[in-house]
Amino acid sequence: MIKHYEISGTDFANGGEASSDFKTVLKKLGVPMDVIRKVSIAMYEAEINTIIHGHGGTCDAEIMPDRVVITFKDSGPGIKDIDLAMQEGYSTATDQIRELGFGAGMGLPNIKKYTDDMQIETSEGKGTTVILTIKL
Repeated sequence: MIKHYEISGTDFANGGEASSDFKTVLKKLGVPMDVIRKVSIAMYEAEINTIIHGHGGTCDAEIMPDRVVITFKDSGPGIKDIDLAMQEGYSTATDQIRELGFGAGMGLPNIKKYTDDMQIETSEGKGTTVILTIKL
């Protein structure tokens, strides 16, 4: 089963809708709560990053017999230095985004913490694809 979500850039009012909807799907399927928690946290962080840094994009969440795979794609500016972006507290968010309570530099570190695997494919000026895997 695959759920597709469109994520609008700078739409913080609807930020988190995809992760909330997918959480409901997982509950209905009887996925254990500890797995749902990991999926929800990682997916929310990636969704907010897609809004802030990717200027919107897409999310495809697939439930397989042994894992959940969530793919976020955007056409934003890309990530210049993935190693730097993975450091807790590092952020390229604007002051305006920080004033909204986002951009603390914990998005990618939290995603990594709550997934079994995280792959980032990025090219400066061409966007980013983030693939998250959480085992069931």
